[in-house]
Amino acid sequence: MSAGAKIATVTLNPAIDQTIQIPNFAMGEVNRVASEQSDAGGKGVNVASFLAQFGHKIAVTGFLGKDNAHPFEQLFGRLNIDDRFVRLAGATRVNIKIVDPDKQEITDINAPGLTNCAEGLAALEDAIDQLAANGTEQFVLAGSLPAGLPQTIYRDLISHLKGLGKEVILDASGPSFAAALDAGPDIIKPNVDELSELVGRNLKSHEEIITAARAVTGGRVGLIVVSMGADGALFITEEDVLHAMPKGAVVKSTVGAGDAMVAGILHSRSEGLPLADLARLATGFSLGALGEIGPHLPAQEVIKAFAADVVIEKL
Repeated sequence: MSAGAKIATVTLNPAIDQTIQIPNFAMGEVNRVASEQSDAGGKGVNVASFLAQFGHKIAVTGFLGKDNAHPFEQLFGRLNIDDRFVRLAGATRVNIKIVDPDKQEITDINAPGLTNCAEGLAALEDAIDQLAANGTEQFVLAGSLPAGLPQTIYRDLISHLKGLGKEVILDASGPSFAAALDAGPDIIKPNVDELSELVGRNLKSHEEIITAARAVTGGRVGLIVVSMGADGALFITEEDVLHAMPKGAVVKSTVGAGDAMVAGILHSRSEGLPLADLARLATGFSLGALGEIGPHLPAQEVIKAFAADVVIEKL
């Protein structure tokens, strides 16, 4: 186990990601699997594993089902991640990703998750408080909520952590994301579809996205990063807006690409990089994940090469 983790991730609804490659996948037909792999995942778990690969001391917490915790325990042991997950009766969900390399299409089949997480809330809060007391300065709250947890849980956790003087990064969507904005997380990373859902209209132009992002956060969020798929990402602060545009990407799987960007943001901040360099490197992290099957990153040199090719435009 790692000691003195400065960053902790909170994953309330982790998953084992089963990635299946099926060339020319056809609905309603018999399909033959070319390859299959399973990875311990979930947004916060992915962020933690990516940061650990870059040498950071990381802690993880959230909820895991006792029945199939082994893949997570293997991952945490291999990467020297401090495991503070609360174990509950039952099994962690299994999500299926069908990757069609010929059509370059990915089909996600996501399960709902554990239904008894409310029973572990007190233990989760204790784990978070212990991490905060032991020197963890940044907390990443990421992913969907399992059944039975209130949609205000991210808001409440952010308020609590901010009261302890901690920095909070939020990567969520839907009602829990909307509620959490009132608590003023330091960094958020919605994609353009999640931001469009939040404001109730389809956001198309960069100007529409920037205006909406600033309106919904009301000056309470220091850095807003809106990912836009092939159009790159917008990095928005009170003073500046940068458009990070990749020159090209080989997309083998989108699993973990957004989580890689969050990891890239945190790594860049730990290096004290200015916003333009942060945008380049965070985009390089995301490009690295897109070229891998499952939630994985290539070597650091590959990510840095991707980052060097990212075009930054000040808007």
